[in-house]
Amino acid sequence: MPIWNPWHGCHKISPGCRNCYVYRRDESIGKDASIVSKTGYYELPLKKNRQGEYKLRPEDGVVYTCMTSDFFLDVADDWRHGCWDIIRQRSDLHFHIITKRIDRFAECIPDDWGDGWDNVTISSTCEDQDRADYRLPILLDLPIKHRRVISEPMLEEINIEKYLATGRIEQVTCGGESGAKARLCDFNWVKELRRQCIRAGVPFYFKQTGALFLKDGRKYHIDRKIQMSQATKSGYSYTPGENSGAAIRYTLPDRNTLFARLAKSDFRSRFHLSGDDRDYISEKGLAVIASHAADFVAKKLAPENPPKDGKQTPMRGHPVFLAQHATACCCRGCLEKWHNIPSGKVLTAEEQEYIVSVIMDWIKRELHY
Repeated sequence: MPIWNPWHGCHKISPGCRNCYVYRRDESIGKDASIVSKTGYYELPLKKNRQGEYKLRPEDGVVYTCMTSDFFLDVADDWRHGCWDIIRQRSDLHFHIITKRIDRFAECIPDDWGDGWDNVTISSTCEDQDRADYRLPILLDLPIKHRRVISEPMLEEINIEKYLATGRIEQVTCGGESGAKARLCDFNWVKELRRQCIRAGVPFYFKQTGALFLKDGRKYHIDRKIQMSQATKSGYSYTPGENSGAAIRYTLPDRNTLFARLAKSDFRSRFHLSGDDRDYISEKGLAVIASHAADFVAKKLAPENPPKDGKQTPMRGHPVFLAQHATACCCRGCLEKWHNIPSGKVLTAEEQEYIVSVIMDWIKRELHY
């Protein structure tokens, strides 16, 4: 991964900056990261080898730009014009700029920017909901060809569905915070953001766990060397259309434990069969009801990204619909939260059979079978 740092040092501006890795690293060698200075790598993309060829080549990959500062830092205003000239000249390379200062973007672009350059991706960070709601509307309104969102360090659960729905965000990345003073990253936040991306058909990259990671109610202190590999091992990154979630390992809940949990939910426990529902079941028979359930599951739940996921199951109209809500088998998000079946995958025949069995189990319990 080529990295181009034309200047070094930054000024903290939001909660995500508190434990900045640049500050930590500089402090360890006696430097002050708040002092911003131009580096000797300013013209790196233009450097050539003895054969007169550029040292940075397209096949080397995306050039991550200004990773020890912020490209739109005001202190660097006098240096940025030269960087745009270099990016323009190296149109064969793709430059990725990550910023917490998307609100300065419009005043920092070159005159010939137009509606964006094909070889530049701009990523806006949003470590919490407040920063997401401030920065992402700005990101979406700007003339940019390639937009991405990064929630790292992820400090709380965020909802960005309305921004993803615009279709103008190409990828979302999230990850926990590294370092000895790292703040906690909850795996449930990661999974919820992933589900939002799946529903919007947007690629999702789970980059790293961070140093302090909460999973299934247990806190883990994770060594820096394996924070990225553990995220990769989880299988929770997602690429639309590739059945990515099939790689995720999980265990189905114990049936009695599941129904005990459902009984404690005010929402789930409010569902019961009506007299008309009971008459319908009596008329059709349980075998037919089970076939209806299998059909609903196959059409509305089994696809990798079901249409209108989260709203595909009516609240009434069929005994199976009631049972789906009562057993949290109504959408892929609930299947993941209650049954551990990951989103972002095509349901296997065995998984569909399991869901139908849970639905029918609830119906039989309602009928006191």
